[in-house]
Amino acid sequence: MNHKTVIMKLSSVAATMGLLCAASAPAQAEETFRVGIISFLSGQAADSFGIPAVNGAKILVDAFNNGQAPAPYDKKGFGGMKFEAVYVDEAGGATKQVQELRNLYDREKVDAVVGYVGSGDCLAAAPVAEEMKKFLILYDCGTPRIFEEKDYNYVFRTAAHATMDNVSLGRYLKAKNFKVDTINYINQDYAWGHDSLKDFQLTAAQLFPEAKTQQDLRPKFGAGQYGTEISSLLSKPATITHSSLWGGDLQSFILQSAPRGVMRRSQVILSAGDHVLPGLGQKMPDDVILGARGAYGLMSPDTPLNRWWFKLYEDKYNTIPVQAPYRMVQALLGLKLAVEKATAANGGKKPNHEQLAAAMKNSSWESPAGMIRMTNGKGHQAIQDTAIGKTKYNPAKKRVDIVDIIRFPAECVNPPANISSEEWIKSGFKGAKC
Repeated sequence: MNHKTVIMKLSSVAATMGLLCAASAPAQAEETFRVGIISFLSGQAADSFGIPAVNGAKILVDAFNNGQAPAPYDKKGFGGMKFEAVYVDEAGGATKQVQELRNLYDREKVDAVVGYVGSGDCLAAAPVAEEMKKFLILYDCGTPRIFEEKDYNYVFRTAAHATMDNVSLGRYLKAKNFKVDTINYINQDYAWGHDSLKDFQLTAAQLFPEAKTQQDLRPKFGAGQYGTEISSLLSKPATITHSSLWGGDLQSFILQSAPRGVMRRSQVILSAGDHVLPGLGQKMPDDVILGARGAYGLMSPDTPLNRWWFKLYEDKYNTIPVQAPYRMVQALLGLKLAVEKATAANGGKKPNHEQLAAAMKNSSWESPAGMIRMTNGKGHQAIQDTAIGKTKYNPAKKRVDIVDIIRFPAECVNPPANISSEEWIKSGFKGAKC
């Protein structure tokens, strides 16, 4: 055998081996877009808020990855990438959450984070994400301070803040011709409670200038027992009693105060009350005025997207979606469109944090609750429509319905861009379009 023949045979063997290796090699892994999703999975806020929010995320992740969401969300995955969620418990306080956030970016290598119910957690996490130059969506937390006290490049909130909730409560009372002479307050002693209290007090000063504050009660977050506060409310009942309690605290307050007659002696108004209705059922008194922090649940609009989402959630979990899953889904819908826009602008490659932030800034999208528009906070803070109504137990459906609903457009109950919530309310809601 000559030298040339040996080379030809070796070449043939090498080619054959190459084909065999190619045939036996595993297919290239599908590229993924990893998202850290943070919400309460334990503690007093889990049952009525954190877990329903995560449940909403899970069914939406499946719908995205299977290409089963309606247009314009029907493209499979995130810009052709598989959507992979990493779930983290929000319980434990702000210091713990800052470390969890760093772990998600540094260890888990997530491409984005969607998180936070607690206002204190948002206030702690936002500066850290900005310092790390990592993309963060705040999907819930209500404090207006996030974008009113600081500008951000990488941080966004895809839902309206608490000013909307409290202004709409005041406008509802005015529209229904309530006579408001005196007001009692019970709000949690931390950022959310303080901001909610201030916004409603300022709103009342504009709409009911003769009304006087009687009780200003500020129990700790997670207090659970409200005997002393209830006694105070009953000792000096007011025309209305305002509260921004939520989660397990709100459930406990209602279960303890209703039998003692608080709701009979005062018109109770709750800025964020709808999420406890499925759990309370018949134990929820009728005629309590409440909001859902948006046009959510039984106050949501009748649109094809909302009908699809509502049925998807109800069929899966045998309960109606309320505030928390609605806020989670609108964050993920906005994120999906931003990823796909940034991916297209990046030549089909996965976008980095800067490119993703550029795509989200000043964006708008349809959600089950209506249009979400990133118009405030220099394009980083959303505004949206909302609704307020009254509770009424429905024995036929064995659930608490919401009746006497009034809907408010976003421009009526959210401050315009470039003015703080406090300044806007004090101006008499200058520029509001109702």
